[in-house]
Order: sequence, then structure tokens, then C-alpha cells
Amino acid sequence: MAKKELFDKELQQLAALFKALGHPARLAVMNHLAETKVCITGDISDRLPLSRTTINQHLRELKDLNLIRGEIDGARVNYCLNTDVIQDMVEQLNKYFQEINCCGTNNKQC
Repeated sequence: MAKKELFDKELQQLAALFKALGHPARLAVMNHLAETKVCITGDISDRLPLSRTTINQHLRELKDLNLIRGEIDGARVNYCLNTDVIQDMVEQLNKYFQEINCCGTNNKQC
């Protein structure tokens, strides 16, 4: 059994999310997709200061977590934010931070 399997599924999902968003290039990809507000066909590396190979690796990481969708259109791929999954993850993050936040209350353990 892998050590991460000792933790509940929710914590494993949050850890995977933090790992995926823990690189500035992936955040830049997400920001770029959010700013364009449409699916992007073509080479995202034209817009970011990274090689096509590096961008593709980061896209794969984001796609593995379903944060983005990549739909094949002929020889190209259309990339979009997966807003439903992102909304679910925002809710998970909010819940997590609310559960660990004791300093905003009159809790004397802080």
C-alpha cells in the first residue's frame, strides 16, 4: 500500500490539486484559458514563455485532474477550463480551509 493511500480520498484529491497548481506555469495556463473565455485551438506556447514540449507536459497535468478539457479537432486540440470540476474543487478548498481555520473564532488553541 502506498503511503498516500493511508489518507482519506478527500485529502488525496486536495493534495493532487495543490500539486497540480503548485507550478507557476500551470497557473499561467489556467489564467490564460480563463482570460480568453473561449476554447483555445492552437499552440498555447505562443502566448507563454515556455517551449511547446513544456507546455504540453503542464497541460497533461491539468488534464489528468480534469481542470481543463482537451478536445481533438482534426490535427489540433481545443483546450478549455472545466468549470464544473473547478467549481467542485473551489467548494472542497473552501470546506477544507473552514475546517482548519480556528484563528477566526474565539478558539484559545490558536
